Amino acid sequence: MKTLSIVENAYRATLEEQDDTIVWLHGAMKGAGADLALLLRGNAVNYLVQRQEAGGLAFGDWRQTQPPRIASDLAALAAKGVDICYVAEDVTDRGIARNELINSAQPVARGAVAELLGRYDRVWYW
Repeated sequence: MKTLSIVENAYRATLEEQDDTIVWLHGAMKGAGADLALLLRGNAVNYLVQRQEAGGLAFGDWRQTQPPRIASDLAALAAKGVDICYVAEDVTDRGIARNELINSAQPVARGAVAELLGRYDRVWYW
């Protein structure tokens, strides 16, 4: 069964886990043979920006020594065969240029999302 996951809420648990739990879960599931794709929309399109740097974060004496590298995690997912898509207008709305994104991500027009959903047996919304 082909499954499309839609991720809209960004940076959940990234301080505690050093990654997005859903992105991590998809890597594990792909490794077990699942047929997966990911659609990023809303604030989650920020995950695709290559030059993010979350290092240097500190609270008092505590320092984040393993900052999240979600763009790299997504590129690794794509290399494993997970299709990575994003809502093009959500990137534009945030002032992000296409050349700032990982190369393996494919744009989908907001008006074409319904057609994209129809290509999958299951759709999960996170």
